[in-house]
Amino acid sequence: MTATWISASRLAVFAVLSMVLMSCTVVVDERQPLPESGPRYCTREYEPVCARRGGDRQTFSNACRADVAGYRVISYGECRRGGGENREEQSCTREYRPVCAVNELGAVRDFPNACEARAARFRVVGQGQC
Repeated sequence: MTATWISASRLAVFAVLSMVLMSCTVVVDERQPLPESGPRYCTREYEPVCARRGGDRQTFSNACRADVAGYRVISYGECRRGGGENREEQSCTREYRPVCAVNELGAVRDFPNACEARAARFRVVGQGQC
């Protein structure tokens, strides 16, 4: 009878372990591409990106909006203007004199210095952090 009881207890342990293992689930995050037809919605968060489509560069309020417009993100932050007129703004020192700045859309952001704020097309509204 002892041998039967040991086999039964082993069977019970095996059954419990099997149930525990079967209750575990594995979640696989397989992101499917969005369907091409129909509208695609983006959040309204403001995290500007510079994106390119062919030879055209444009600033978008976030990466999703650039993607929906058919542009490929090339850098974070607003696109810098090219040409000689902004050459000074594109090469700022690494001096740390924080400023609070605002852009034309009303977004407020801290910058390490005024030159960096101007290069990102923000207007300095105060010294120090916002």
